[in-house]
Amino acid sequence: MAAVITAPGSRLLLVERDGEAVACRQLEHRGEAAYFGMFAVRPELQGAGLGKRIIAEAERRVRELWDVREMHMTVISVREELIAWYERRGYRRTGRTTPFPYGDERFGVPQRDDLEFELLVKPLV
Repeated sequence: MAAVITAPGSRLLLVERDGEAVACRQLEHRGEAAYFGMFAVRPELQGAGLGKRIIAEAERRVRELWDVREMHMTVISVREELIAWYERRGYRRTGRTTPFPYGDERFGVPQRDDLEFELLVKPLV
């Protein structure tokens, strides 16, 4: 995880409220695109608009910083509600998938054996 955060072209945002972390996201410059990852909002704060503001600011920031044309992200493909949330923000499913890294506990201990990541893309025009 530290290698991702400290990699050249990587930007981490930690949102704090009253001294406690409430959200985070990571951006990475990948040539013509930026990658949006490590996104989390505390469950009790979800649905209040914080996530929308964070992602909108991330999109604005990567256009300003890197002049990129697209934002990419990967989402576990079985998270239909989460994917629908991203689709409402202009992200589109590509159908391109990568295997879930079973056995790598940095990604948690999966409770099912049919996981994979799907690439979502949004043009930043």
